[in-house]
Amino acid sequence: MVDKRTLGDLEVSALGLGCMGMSEVYGPADDTESIGVVHRAIELGVTFLDTADVYGTGHNEELVGRAIADRRDQVVLATKFGIQRVVGGGVVEVNGTPEYVRAAADRSLKRLGVDTIDLYYLHRRDPNVPIEDTVGAMAELVTSGKVRHLGLSEVNADTLRKAHAVHPISALQSEYSLFNRDLEKSVLPVALELGVGVVPYSPVGRGLLTGDLDTFRNLPENDFRRSLPQFQGENLERNIALVERVIGVAKTLEVTPVQVALAWLLAQNEHISPIPGTKRVKYLEENAGAAAVTLTADQLAEIDSAVPAGAVSGARYTPEGLKAVNR
Repeated sequence: MVDKRTLGDLEVSALGLGCMGMSEVYGPADDTESIGVVHRAIELGVTFLDTADVYGTGHNEELVGRAIADRRDQVVLATKFGIQRVVGGGVVEVNGTPEYVRAAADRSLKRLGVDTIDLYYLHRRDPNVPIEDTVGAMAELVTSGKVRHLGLSEVNADTLRKAHAVHPISALQSEYSLFNRDLEKSVLPVALELGVGVVPYSPVGRGLLTGDLDTFRNLPENDFRRSLPQFQGENLERNIALVERVIGVAKTLEVTPVQVALAWLLAQNEHISPIPGTKRVKYLEENAGAAAVTLTADQLAEIDSAVPAGAVSGARYTPEGLKAVNR
């Protein structure tokens, strides 16, 4: 069973389950199989489930709701609001007005089929609305009992401080992995100072750190990752060379590259809970196995040497997409 960790004062499983791919982005999925993945995750102790209203335009919340209908008390349920439309390459349209906060929460509660959301995130900050106004409306949801804990996603350190002053923020969800470590520069230290837990999404580099390199050299034309600079041309080849180093480390440790990447994240701080996404039981079980991998100081140094901070080639989003993060 996967151990527990705390994000603020919220207890979650050390590894969570990102459910987005069950509805969109990474190819076709089967609802019955996806529900089976959620059930197997709960059996393994992976009880921190992550969804959002924008994933599959509501489909993902409905799917997760069906999956947990008879086991609601066994999971920590997190969802997000704020992104109204996704254009591509990380480009989004956002809404953080208090009116939208309240309406979005009610819609999510209905789709999920629950009375309370355990962790409610602002998915992306609306630059036209003071963060104090958005978080103030989120805090009202806590007071009314519709939400238990609050989170933010992809905000900068200053925004995090301002939000936390309005209402305690339990979790910050941002992209964080061996490949993408920008969070370490200024945001991660502030989060840990404030007692805010960190929830890394794309913790295995959007799948590249699985080591399945042929797949990434032949991504389908409609694969979202083809729009991202890190998966294009020479950038992709340079990044594949980094993955090959991780594969080498994994062989010496007798684990998989995915388990190296996840164990490395877990070792960064006890208040970090990554949410690798999958729609297949075999990959879920591989991910969960990372929680049992304990890395020594020498092994962590070896991994850091193989993939130093800043070594990845290309930005994680397009220039337009980057405008929506670190606000």
